[in-house]
Amino acid sequence: MLQASKQWQWIACPKRNRLLIDLDDDMQLCTPYKLRQLTDSVFKNPRFSLEDAAFYEQVYNYLDGFGLWKPAQICQIALNATAVKFHLKPVLAKSWFFEEYTGSEPSVEAIVKLTSKSQIGEFLIVEHCPDASICINLSDDFKLDDNLSLGQFEVIRVLNNRVHPLLNLHYQSQTA
Repeated sequence: MLQASKQWQWIACPKRNRLLIDLDDDMQLCTPYKLRQLTDSVFKNPRFSLEDAAFYEQVYNYLDGFGLWKPAQICQIALNATAVKFHLKPVLAKSWFFEEYTGSEPSVEAIVKLTSKSQIGEFLIVEHCPDASICINLSDDFKLDDNLSLGQFEVIRVLNNRVHPLLNLHYQSQTA
């Protein structure tokens, strides 16, 4: 696991119009989040905070328990999830893209399935509220409909009645 460091910092890069995280002299991660999507906090205090580090490590350890991703992939997912959790402006729910979940088995995991008219994809719930959840797309590209898609790690907020539990044997060994 790439351990969080007090030297890490967020960079609002006007050249790329994206939020970056500077991990050390040789390594930066470019997130898919545009500057207009960011809260003022990332501009005022770009340091990777203790709260950022704790959430990053929590997500990393959770995902690592599944044994499905390589450490570099887990690091990338966890860093993007941290950016969303602490530095993205609120997003409106866009539940109309997704089929309602009518099953009786509630989702108890942070890795969930969402089903659009075009495909089924895996998402990570970054923030769960009583009515809706903020999710990041874990697929390379997720088609919402014939005209719109979400790139990997892009954010969408959906009503919780759209969240399908994963019924995959790989995931059944994990508990929330």
